[in-house]
Amino acid sequence: MRILVYEFASGGGLAGRDVPASLSREGAAMRAALIADLAAMGHQIVTTADIGAARTIPRGVDVVTLPLALRAREAALDRLMRCVDAVWLVAPETDRCLERLAARVERQGTRLLGPGADTIRCASNKARLPRRLARAGVSHPKTRALGRDASGARAAEAIGYPVVVKPGRGAGSDGVCLVRHARGLRRAVTIARRVAGSAPVLLQEYVAGTAASVSLLADGRRAVPLAVNAQLLDSSPMFSYRGGQTPLEHPLGSQAIEAALATCRALPGLRGFVGVDLVLTETGAVVIEVNPRLTTAYLGVRSAIDENVAALALGACAGDLPAPPLARRRVRFTATGRIVSIARFPSAAEVA
Repeated sequence: MRILVYEFASGGGLAGRDVPASLSREGAAMRAALIADLAAMGHQIVTTADIGAARTIPRGVDVVTLPLALRAREAALDRLMRCVDAVWLVAPETDRCLERLAARVERQGTRLLGPGADTIRCASNKARLPRRLARAGVSHPKTRALGRDASGARAAEAIGYPVVVKPGRGAGSDGVCLVRHARGLRRAVTIARRVAGSAPVLLQEYVAGTAASVSLLADGRRAVPLAVNAQLLDSSPMFSYRGGQTPLEHPLGSQAIEAALATCRALPGLRGFVGVDLVLTETGAVVIEVNPRLTTAYLGVRSAIDENVAALALGACAGDLPAPPLARRRVRFTATGRIVSIARFPSAAEVA
C-alpha cells in the first residue's frame, strides 16, 4: 500500500513561517517513528517536507518538498492525496487544523487512516466535551467558556482559584496557563485567545494529581488500551509537555483505562491511534481531553511493547482490534524522541 504520512509542523504545513523549534522537533520525531514502523511492514511511504527543514527520514521514502505559496502548497497536497492509497495525518487540533486536513482527504476520496472530519470536530471541541463526558458518567473538571469580550473574572471566581486557562481547540499545551491569583488572569486569557482563533477560551478547574494519558486503538465503535502513560508537564505558569514514562504503575491505573474507554464510547467514530489525557487524583480518574490522532506517547509505547504499533493501528482502522498488548519494558521518552529504557519485564516463558 502506498501511504502518505503528512505531519503538519515539520512537513511543510507552516512553510514560509517561523516554526517553534520544539514543535518542529516533536513533529519530526513522530513522523520518523511512524514512517519507520510503516516501512517495516513493507508499505511504500510518501511524506512531505518544508524547505530547509531537517529531514530525519529513512532511506527509500519519497520526500516531496511543498511550495511556499499557500495556493500552490494546497494544490500540491491535493495531488499527493489523490495519488496514494491512504493518508495518515499528524496535525494539531488548533484552529481546526486537523479537522480541515481530514476533510481535505475525504474530498479527494482517499482512505483516511484515522477518524473522519466530523469525529475530529466533536472530539476536539473542548467546550462541548464536558457535556458528552457527563452523559457517559466520566469525571471532568468544572469548565466555563468565555464570550469574546469576557474577562473571565466571574467564571474564575465561580470555579475557584487556581484555574487553567486554555484555548477551546488546541494541542501540545499551546496557550495553556495555570492562574493562581486574579492578577494573572487577564494575561492568561489574552495568550489563550491568541492561540484559540475562532474557538472560545475556556476556564477550567485545576485538578491536582498525577498527569497521565491512556493510549488506545479504536475501530469506530470499540477501543482497546495500549498503555497508561505518565506525563511530564511544566506549569510555571505556561504549561509545556516534556515527554513521559510508560507504562505507568499507579493504584488507579485500571480506573484510568475504564475512564478512557468510556470516553471513546462517548465519541463514536474514533479510529486508529487515540490518546485520552487524564489526572489521577487520590480517589479517581478525571478526564481532561481527547486527542483524536497520533500523540507523542506513540514514541514511548512503540518502545515499550514488541509489536508494531502502526500495524495494530492499521488493523484497528479496518475493524480488527487486537487484544491489549503486554509491555515488555518500561521506558522514559522525551517530546523530541529520545528513549531511555528503565526496566525490562520477563516474558511468560522466562518466568516459567
